Amino acid sequence: MGPKGSRCKRQNKQAWREQRRGFGRLKRRLFWQIYLVVISSVVLVSLLAGAVFHLREQGAHIPIFPLLLITALIVSLGAYPIAKRLTYRLEHLKKGVEALGAGQLATRVPVEGCDEVAVLASSFNQSAERIQALLVSHRQLLANASHELRSPLARMRLSLAILAERENLEQTEQVKTLHQDMQELNQLVEEILLASRLDTLEIPLEHHTVDLSGLLAEECARLDLECEAEAIEIMGEERLLRRLIRNLLDNAVRHGAGQVQAQLVRKTPQQISLQVLDRGAGISAEAQMRIFEPFYRPAGYGEGQGGWGLGLSLVKQIATRHAGTVSCQARVGGGTVFEVVLPIQ
Repeated sequence: MGPKGSRCKRQNKQAWREQRRGFGRLKRRLFWQIYLVVISSVVLVSLLAGAVFHLREQGAHIPIFPLLLITALIVSLGAYPIAKRLTYRLEHLKKGVEALGAGQLATRVPVEGCDEVAVLASSFNQSAERIQALLVSHRQLLANASHELRSPLARMRLSLAILAERENLEQTEQVKTLHQDMQELNQLVEEILLASRLDTLEIPLEHHTVDLSGLLAEECARLDLECEAEAIEIMGEERLLRRLIRNLLDNAVRHGAGQVQAQLVRKTPQQISLQVLDRGAGISAEAQMRIFEPFYRPAGYGEGQGGWGLGLSLVKQIATRHAGTVSCQARVGGGTVFEVVLPIQ
């Protein structure tokens, strides 16, 4: 390590020691404030009790109950400013932590006063800023890498098409496999970009009236599947809702043993239920809890069998961004039921 690195390290250690000493001073200050309030209350109660007993021994009649009320009132008035100041700022800090945990990375809390609660609020703001910068950097890297992957994929597809046409290789098994692999790569890139966008809560959805029954009918017709749907319109982003339906249907076709159907009904006056049912091998209870995780592969699944990739993870993200839920359950008689519950408004 060079002299510049050593000097930077010493400065960091010195800054940390100064911050630690400052925090210790603030903690002691608050401790003495609370301690003095408690001691003052005890001393006040003791003095009043001693005075009452002394006066009663001299024959004076002093009512105990009103005196206790006055004492409690004085103690309460003395402790109220400290308790109010602490609880008010701690409530702000609690709301800030909950907002950050809910994904609102721009959340910051006001730093008021010069005690340890203010130091804690300042530390929270610094941590939130570092977390936000880290996640923004991660998302930007992911988005940039995904965008950069599109160009070589397009060039590979064009080169393969030219080569296959020149050598009359369009129908060979190797060329078909290469076309399929590149299509899967292109789809994976699009899903990564979409997942990155859905993770960014700062980007709002474009809410419009969407004919969900029409979307379901179109996607089922594309795959030649059975569909039972009530005429239902909800508020949401049509492109994302179409992707939700398509991913559920594609997953069911891939794992559903050729018996797939979809249903769309009103679950309550305020909610709709979209179900995709199949008669596949079914999903274990453990896998049902984790199936919406990105790239989850159950135990016993090899590379050739694959996993669920990002498809079902995107379904959950899209449902969540539309204030809905998604669940996976075993179907009576064998198979699986995927249900998405969305609010109508």
